[in-house]
Amino acid sequence: MYLASVAASEGAGWPEKLPLLPHPAEMIVGVIAFAVLYWMYSTKVVPNMEKLYAQRAAAIEGGMKQAEEAQAQAQAALDSYNAQLKEARGEAARIREEARTQGTAIVEEMRGQAQAEAARITDSAHRQIEAERATAATSLRGEVGRLSTDLASKIVGESLHDEVRQKGIVERFLAELESGAITPEKVDR
Repeated sequence: MYLASVAASEGAGWPEKLPLLPHPAEMIVGVIAFAVLYWMYSTKVVPNMEKLYAQRAAAIEGGMKQAEEAQAQAQAALDSYNAQLKEARGEAARIREEARTQGTAIVEEMRGQAQAEAARITDSAHRQIEAERATAATSLRGEVGRLSTDLASKIVGESLHDEVRQKGIVERFLAELESGAITPEKVDR
């Protein structure tokens, strides 16, 4: 009412007297436009945005749940891996110890075989040396007998080549030589 009295009293129009207030027709069109936009946003835009928000929230929560499940699975796999690794290390240590024990047994067995082979070779060598010594002694006795018979024949001046006699003389000489009754110094004189 005040507005109508102000407008009528001065005779001037609406915009000149009250420049800050909008025109009543603009107010009505603005209110109708606001109501239409409000209705359109509240029935179309906001519900779609709420659906989109709910979908995104669900996707994020689902992603977080999946990430938590994946993390739990990864932790379970890590625990399983660590358990298998610990078991494998224990198995490796057991195998290593078993191999060390077998290696020691093999070394001992080979050492025993080597010692037995060395003893066999040594025994064989001793027997061979003994046989060769016996052969050399026999050969040497025959040679010494022949040489001593020749020497004695030259000294005595008669032939001592009778084998029975020669053998008896040689055997007696060698026995006296071995017993120490005749020494090499006495024979040289």
